[in-house]
This record gives sequence, C-alpha cells and structure tokens, in this order.
Amino acid sequence: MKNLHVKLLALALVACGLGLCYYKVHRLGVPLAPDSQAQVWTVEATLRFDGGGGAAKIGLDIPNEPPGFSILDENFVSSGFGLSTEADGANRSAQWAARSLSGEQTLYYRLVLTEDPEAHRERTTPVPRYPEVPQYTDPERAAVFALLDNVRSRSADTPSFAQELLRRFNDPTPDTEVDVLRNESTDDTAQVRQLQYILAGARIPTRIAHVLRLSERMRQGALEPWLEVYNGERWLAFNPRDGHAGFPDDALVWHVGDAPLTRLEGANDARVEFSATRSSRDVMGLAQQRARLIDSDVLEYSLLALPIATQNVYKVLLTVPLGALVVVILRNFIGLRTFGTFMPVLIALAFRETELIWGSILFTIIVTLGLLVRFYLERLKLLLVPRLASMLTIVILIMAGVSVLAHRLGMEHGLSIALFPMVILAMTIERMSIMWDESGPRDAIMSGLGSLAVAAVGFVVMTHPLAEYLTFVFPELLLVVLALTLLAGRYTGYRLSELWRFRASAKAIARQR
Repeated sequence: MKNLHVKLLALALVACGLGLCYYKVHRLGVPLAPDSQAQVWTVEATLRFDGGGGAAKIGLDIPNEPPGFSILDENFVSSGFGLSTEADGANRSAQWAARSLSGEQTLYYRLVLTEDPEAHRERTTPVPRYPEVPQYTDPERAAVFALLDNVRSRSADTPSFAQELLRRFNDPTPDTEVDVLRNESTDDTAQVRQLQYILAGARIPTRIAHVLRLSERMRQGALEPWLEVYNGERWLAFNPRDGHAGFPDDALVWHVGDAPLTRLEGANDARVEFSATRSSRDVMGLAQQRARLIDSDVLEYSLLALPIATQNVYKVLLTVPLGALVVVILRNFIGLRTFGTFMPVLIALAFRETELIWGSILFTIIVTLGLLVRFYLERLKLLLVPRLASMLTIVILIMAGVSVLAHRLGMEHGLSIALFPMVILAMTIERMSIMWDESGPRDAIMSGLGSLAVAAVGFVVMTHPLAEYLTFVFPELLLVVLALTLLAGRYTGYRLSELWRFRASAKAIARQR
C-alpha cells in the first residue's frame, strides 16, 4: 500500500512538472536549450492616399492568425488619426478616421512575427455555404462539365480533385475545353476567379487568399492570389500556378475573400506597398513578448521576473537538488560510501569557484592536514563538543595558511579555498578519524575517496549549462527530480558494489545449480 502511495505521488509530481513545462514550451515558445535564436520578420505596409478636403475614413485589412506564424507585436503609425481594429470572420481590419484631410497622406502598419510551423495550420472557419451552379453560357457549360467529368474520374476526394484541375488548367498543352476557359484569365487574380467559377460547377466552396511572399530586405512587395478550397472540414490552400498544396514557409496570408484590401470614404487613389526584413532574436525574449501578448502571467510570476542579482543566486541554488539526486543514485544504487549525505553536494558547490582539479587538490590537502591534527587531539582525551570546536578552528587556520602560501607562490587558485564549507570539512575530518579508529585506514580512505568522487560527479552535473538553464527557466522540473528521489527511497534491492563484493558467492551458487 505504501509503495502504491509513493508511486501515485511520484506520478502526480511528474505530471505537474511536465505539464507546466509543456505549456511554457508549446504555448509560450520558451526554448528548451540556452542561447536559442529564432528568425523574426518585421513586415511593414505603407498606405498612401489623397485626402478629399473633408472627413475621411480609411480601412486596411491586416493579418489575422496567419498560418505558420505567431504575431509578436504590431504598431500603427498614424499621427492625427483615430484608430480602431475589428475582426470579421477570417479577416481583421484597421480603421483610421480624421475630420479634415487634404493632399497626399501616408499611414504605416508594422507587424513583428516569428515563424511557427504549428501555428494556425487548421483553418476551419468560417464554414461556407455550398455554392449554386453558375448560369454558364452554352460554350462554357460544355467546356466546364467536360473538364469536371474528366477531373472527377482521376481524383478521389476534394484535395485531389482541386490538384488535378489545377494541373490540367496549367498544362502547357491544354485540352480544347481548358483552352476555351483559360483564355478569359488575363492576370493571376482573374485566373483564380476563373478557377472558382469552374469549381462552383462541382459545388465546391472556394475563396481567394491574398498572400505576401516574404523575402530578405523586400521593398515594394505585392500580394499574390492563392486558391483555398473547403473539403467539408477545413480550408486547404493551393498555388493556382502549379497546383502545389499548402502555403510555403515564406507565405504570409494577409487577408482572404473578394473584398478589396483598402476601403476609402472621403479619400481616393489608395496605394499599398509592402516591405519586410528578417533578423535573429533571443527566443526567451520572444517568449516573454508572446506571453504579454496573450495575457499569460506564467512568466510574470517566474524567476525571470526577479532582480538580476537574485536570479544569479537561484541559478546556483536550483541545481542543488540535482546534486542531491546524484548522491542518492551513487549511494543507493551504485553503493559508493561517503561522509555525510549532503557533504559531497556542498563540496561540489565549492568546486564551482575552485574548478574541479584544483578543488580536489585543496580538499585533499585540508582533510590530510586536518587528520594529522585530529590524531594529535585524540591523545588529549577531549570531550566531543570542545574537540569539534577545536577542529573547526584548526580547519580555518589551515585554510588561511594554504591561501597565504598559495598567494606567495603565485597560485591564485589557492585563494578560492576560502569558499569551502569549513563546518562540513571539520565534521568530515572528525567522522573520518572515528572510522579510521573503528574500521581501519582502508575503509576511512575509501569513504573519503567516495565523497570526493561523488562531489566530482555532482559538480559535472550541477555546472552543465543545460542543467543550469532547465532548472532556472523550468523550475517545475524539480518536481520530476523530487519524484525520482521518492521512488529511489523505496528501493531495497542490491547495489552494484554488493554484486561485485559477493561475486564469489554468486559463482559458488551457480556451480551448485
């Protein structure tokens, strides 16, 4: 029953930790690796028009949840204008208004977005009505239905039907019926409208998607018409020029439908130009910006909101549970012997400043000199508390002496010996001395080396850049560490060192069988 309780508790901790981590990664875009960079596009639409001398209203369609992109920020540069935005189905528009306008006017809309392959890919709204079959002329009717019958026989569903139609429509050597219908397509927009006109004969809902193809340092860009077909569940995009399905990675859907890009009241001669540039930004900064955009307080109440000095402290402290987990694994599963449970973790923290090699050397020097003094104090027959106080004083004097000597010899690493936990060192020397008397020098030295080995492994784990980053940015992962520690606490099997120690008995039992 107790085992079940521990397992359920561990499962709940893992679910909570991984669940919050999943939310940060997939909803806010927090990176799982340090120093991650993301490509950010800055797109600007410049709207120029002529004022009519009186009140005017100007409308401009702007992106609304474009597939493949996440909007990070948007700005409207429109001094002297009133501004409002509103959503209408799949589209969104900005509305400017002014009481008196005359002469040429310029408005700017700037959009900052990042590539997100999973964003808004499922375009399910709005759900359209199935169109009525158009009233074709007699020549058109014969050509349209002959083409549709031919395409239907070579397709299995709506997507394959649309692709086959586009392939036939763009064939360099078209059939007679295609040639008749294609002659009415004077430009790209007219071609898409003609395709809609043909697909209406099969009662397939369609719409035009106006797409901006992003490119580095783009100036004076223009929207391209694409065809979207509704398959009964979602809208599917097709390139009307080659029939390729899906929007490419550099395609920004600006707006959809037959409505014009701009709407003017009291003004005329609207002209829109698009420009774009790409840059790299820190992914963590983008995640914080996205969290503010969607009104998520998760990062506002995280360690990232603390002052920088406090953040640096927690970057170290949050790795301590990892060191403790290392101690648990090496003691309970491997069977290494150490002096104290958390002494190796504290020594590993000291290694952060001394570095591993120099830290190991300094640790060995202090413990060796401390043991020599401890053997002398044994002859004085002191009580426990005075003896420990004496050892603490002696350890501090040894540390000070080593620092002075290292400084005189030009060994600057020796100065960092002051960062060692002196109380823990004094207790380690005391326990090592007692084990020396009770179990012999071999066991005492093996326990000392075990403590040093565990501290070294803990240092490697605790100072790994990925471990430091994950524990600080995703502190909820420490719930997973806690769950592993709880499960390890119920382990009662053999340790690896015991399997090695009893190998002779195991061989004897195997021979008897």
